[in-house]
Amino acid sequence: MPWPGPGCIRLLLAFLLPLTAIHVNAGISLERERQAHHDELTGLSNRKLLVRKTEEALAEAARSGSTVGFLLLDLDRFKEVNDTLGHPAGDQMLQMVANRLTHSVRPGDVVARLGGDEFAVLLPPVRDVVAAREVASRLRVAIAEPIRLEGMSIEIEASVGLALYPADADRFELLMQRADVAMYLAKERRSGVERYVADSDLNSPARLALLGDLRRGIDRGELELQFQPKVSLRDNRIAGMEALVRWRHPVRGVMAPDEFIPMVEQSYLMRDLTARVVDMALTQASLWWRDGMPVQVSLNVAARDLLDAGLAETISGGLASTGLPPEAVLLEINEGVLTSEPARAAAAAKALAALGVSLSLDDFGTGYASLARLRQLPVSEVKIDSSFVSRLLDSADDKVIVRSIVALVHALGIRSVAEGVESAEVADALRAMGCDTAQGWHFSEPLSPAAATDWLREHAVPAARRLKMTTPAARAISVPRQAAPRRLSGTAGQLPPAGTSAPPGRQSSPHAG
Repeated sequence: MPWPGPGCIRLLLAFLLPLTAIHVNAGISLERERQAHHDELTGLSNRKLLVRKTEEALAEAARSGSTVGFLLLDLDRFKEVNDTLGHPAGDQMLQMVANRLTHSVRPGDVVARLGGDEFAVLLPPVRDVVAAREVASRLRVAIAEPIRLEGMSIEIEASVGLALYPADADRFELLMQRADVAMYLAKERRSGVERYVADSDLNSPARLALLGDLRRGIDRGELELQFQPKVSLRDNRIAGMEALVRWRHPVRGVMAPDEFIPMVEQSYLMRDLTARVVDMALTQASLWWRDGMPVQVSLNVAARDLLDAGLAETISGGLASTGLPPEAVLLEINEGVLTSEPARAAAAAKALAALGVSLSLDDFGTGYASLARLRQLPVSEVKIDSSFVSRLLDSADDKVIVRSIVALVHALGIRSVAEGVESAEVADALRAMGCDTAQGWHFSEPLSPAAATDWLREHAVPAARRLKMTTPAARAISVPRQAAPRRLSGTAGQLPPAGTSAPPGRQSSPHAG
């Protein structure tokens, strides 16, 4: 057979080149489509594709009268894996979990990754709640199989929330919110799988959305700490720094603790939030100690924290990892817990004190704690609530209350601290009463870590106030000797205010997690 001439070859190329271009362009288009609808790390469907698939499934179920199941799944203690082994190992674990989920669902089910360690599974359709629970249980069993990472065998569990269409919700967003409620319940009860029950849902959609935002915000590093100085009224020495948590919400902006802490206290997220705040505070404290400023950092712990058996472990673990001695930390517990759970609170406080960590009783005077209960707690200081301090000069009754609290705690050998001090006159009155320490906008507003570091350097932590490093790890931290502090300027032996006076009614010490 004769070889085709040049003309035939040119004709063939002219025919094939457009086809090749069409094929290449189609491949590129398909790849872009795949990337737009799939998670880059795991290859699972992303939220965008999940929304579309769910809406299609709901429309078909509405026509046929069938039921659609929706599972929301969150890995328990995944953050510990990330923190211990690093993000590459965490990513590898997520890929393995994604593979197990894909091979444990029914044909036609949709597995999606929503971000972090959160997954969703669409069941279109499902026979009933029993069948949906069976799928959820099968997924948990698959995930619970030991995973080999970095030469170690790691076991991880998952909590699953279940919601059904049309019984629980009639659209995607509501279906996911209600599965989220059920998942919170599964975590709190440690039951593994829970189905949405309206009677257990005390949350508004806005509250649920905010809890979901916070859960993701903790992992994304949206929490920040500010630090407010505590100053000795006797000699102007720095008595400590109180850590105050803020949440930099991507839409709402910076949120103060009273905007989200009360909500979090009613959810399983409290432990995660507290662990994150402890980690940030001790990390910052260790930097100050290494820089020759061994200041004591105080942390607010909520009632739920105090009654959580894991708090002592969280604190001791944080001290060990940062090399700080127990004296570097002071935990502030609210007086109200003494009236609600006195026996458990006393036991928990003693367990923390056994670590060598100092305890402070916060908001004293508002919780009606008796003298007998106060004596049962191993506290080293009592903080007089700002509501009394702010009216000290205007109310004879409040003046009597503050003077009585100072005298009472001194008789018990406990240090007194006044919060909410916003003027030199109030500071003078407290000093005359014998109050030991104060904090508030008169001395300084809450400061960012960088600004707090500058404040500490400016006001020089006196050598006499230094805390001794007692643990082997802590002794490895080099703390250079400092020269005697310079005389602080200001009248009546007070530190000059670091900023302007606080606006009327401004709380100087909001609760932190």
